[in-house]
Amino acid sequence: MSAPFVTGLVLAAGGSSRLGQPKQLLPYRSATLLDWVLGTARACDFDQLVVALGGAVDEVRARVDLSGAEVVVNDAYGTGCSSSIAVAVGARDPRCDVLVLLLGDQPGVTASSVRALLAGRGDAPLAVCRYDDGVGHPFAFGRPAFGELAALHGDKAVWKLLERRAHEVVEVPVPGTVPRDVDTWEDYRAVVGA
Repeated sequence: MSAPFVTGLVLAAGGSSRLGQPKQLLPYRSATLLDWVLGTARACDFDQLVVALGGAVDEVRARVDLSGAEVVVNDAYGTGCSSSIAVAVGARDPRCDVLVLLLGDQPGVTASSVRALLAGRGDAPLAVCRYDDGVGHPFAFGRPAFGELAALHGDKAVWKLLERRAHEVVEVPVPGTVPRDVDTWEDYRAVVGA
């Protein structure tokens, strides 16, 4: 039996309304926040890597290394992250068996967490990381869930999908705490250790 074809999807289309500037471009280690997340995604050796952009798309294209990723632009990014998921699901390779969802503002996710998620999901249609303090990204979705992913609407819709199909969700143990995502300046200071 051949290994599944895995598409990594990085959601980075937000408008950063709470920060007042594009969080994708915030300095993080030696580059930008989005550069760091894309570096992690590249280290996962996905068969396909898709990144969804929206807010500040021209600035992001100019300043972030998008090599190795297929860029999709979500013009409706203001309606919530599910609109980015829908656009990106439409861009997946037809051979895709599993889609791994990563957040472009969550630099604490590691390639080892993604590998653990993929190894632990078995053939479950839905899998999430179970950290020491709760459930968090990245998430993995098997082919049976693609139609529902493409039809999601609003913010937090992916969480509602997981709740709706809770009996099908595999929780994969991953050490550590749920990685923080950057929505506010307090979040940013916390992830950079300031």
